[in-house]
Amino acid sequence: MNTFIMVTRLSSEAVSSPGSLEKLEKQAVKRIGKECPSVEWLGSYAALGPYDYVDIFRADGIETATKVATLIRTCGHAHSEVWPVIEWARFKEMMHGL
Repeated sequence: MNTFIMVTRLSSEAVSSPGSLEKLEKQAVKRIGKECPSVEWLGSYAALGPYDYVDIFRADGIETATKVATLIRTCGHAHSEVWPVIEWARFKEMMHGL
């Protein structure tokens, strides 16, 4: 499984009240669970800055990660970016092999 970080910024039309954020979250979780059952969610964070949310998840590849981002975009009228990442310890192992 590969690890991905997804950052998301909701459009102003996506939510009309704080309560609608939770409804939106439940909708997204349900759709991702149905369409991408192999995805393992590692963490979700509300963020201050250019993005509203940061999510960390594992998926079997870039195609599944793309599906997750697409579902988030369609559920939440959102802009999202997905970044593949490598754990620091693994990165150091790779560098020692160069």
